[in-house]
Amino acid sequence: MTAPAHHAPMLTTDLPGLTRIHQGKVRDVYSLAPDDKGERLLLVATDRVSAFDVVLPNPVPRKGEVLTRISKFWYDRTSAVVPSAFIAVLDETNAEEFGVTDPAYFGRSMVMRRGEVLKVECVVRGYLVGGGWKEYQEHGIVSGVPLTPGLRLADRLLEPIFTPSTKAEPPAHDAPMTYEEVEALIGVEAANAVKLRSLALYRYGATTCAERGILVADTKFEFGLIDGEPTLIDEVMTPDSSRFWPAREYDPGHDQPSFDKQPLRDWLEAQGWNKQAPGPTLPPEIVTATSERYLEAYRRITGEELPD
Repeated sequence: MTAPAHHAPMLTTDLPGLTRIHQGKVRDVYSLAPDDKGERLLLVATDRVSAFDVVLPNPVPRKGEVLTRISKFWYDRTSAVVPSAFIAVLDETNAEEFGVTDPAYFGRSMVMRRGEVLKVECVVRGYLVGGGWKEYQEHGIVSGVPLTPGLRLADRLLEPIFTPSTKAEPPAHDAPMTYEEVEALIGVEAANAVKLRSLALYRYGATTCAERGILVADTKFEFGLIDGEPTLIDEVMTPDSSRFWPAREYDPGHDQPSFDKQPLRDWLEAQGWNKQAPGPTLPPEIVTATSERYLEAYRRITGEELPD
């Protein structure tokens, strides 16, 4: 039996008649229609997967659908509190309306309003890990926020903290920013709005996930200005933008298992790869294990199976 077209793994996109305005590590962004004055965008989540800032040659089946549908899950539950650019997930019911009728793009593409991107990665941390742990070890602070001495790797913080970073284009890497630097970059009012909204989103998401046996170690949000209002414009609390840990296995003091690319990273580390492009071809069992991590995150968070 042949899989539906929208289930076929997607590495590249091709939408004749539409203008691609950006290609990221995972998402391709198109201006939706020539007569739309560029006010609506199509964000296509491919099945590309990256590690150590390098896009790998294999797709991870259904990864793009997971990212898109988890984002919709959060958008549907938070839009009354935090304004978002989200309009719809592309599917067979609205394909004619939006002018994209290829089923390969159904379920993995979001129709969004266009915003003026704010050049800040809005990171919220509830646990001390990743770049935050490295900065804490060196300076005892994270993005200018002083923390209690003696914390261990993966310790839970007393309160979630807003730890923004620069929004760098590859090959450059994001760098920590202080809140004062955010104010200087985007203005006092916008900085206050994205901080409060990021913290509110994290708290709601972390509480919801905890009820489903998942700890949200940290996550990042992106905002843009729409009609002058700081508005959520990209994926929300997905395995790509967040660290999800199984609560039952939480044991601070060392790295935690996670619902994301851990099998892939572990395999790459064991290969002695120099972490420069091109990346090595992944064996089928690693691709399958990574895909299942994403699907399990979807099942846990939404309480449903990914739609066929």
